[in-house]
Amino acid sequence: MKIGDLAKAGGVSVETIRFYQRRGLLPEPPRATGARRYGHADLERLRSIRAAQTAGFTLEEAAVLLALNPENRSAARALAETRIAAIDERIATLRAMRAALHNLAQDCARDEPGPCPIITAFGSPVQESAKPATKARARSV
Repeated sequence: MKIGDLAKAGGVSVETIRFYQRRGLLPEPPRATGARRYGHADLERLRSIRAAQTAGFTLEEAAVLLALNPENRSAARALAETRIAAIDERIATLRAMRAALHNLAQDCARDEPGPCPIITAFGSPVQESAKPATKARARSV
């Protein structure tokens, strides 16, 4: 099959195929005459790369995983445990971010006078303190 057919069958773009080839994840078949031809093994490898990404592995980890001997359970398990720890860390970070935003949203929902806590937390500094700095910059130019 041609590269476009491989991309379509694998659910990716042609540029993704080329990117994987540059990274050494997919082999680039020789060009005998005309277009390069890909086989079933190339499609299976592409699907394996995509499945590894869906499971949370980075492309580097997917390459290591694909290079492992299928009997090497300890190396595969160690790779998976490392990825699980990274995912757990990301989940903890996302939970903390969600909690902080949730608290700000609740504070903003209160019918109190004054600026919105969300804008205060993430917005620009108070306008009055910004004006003198702007004037000072304008004079020095």
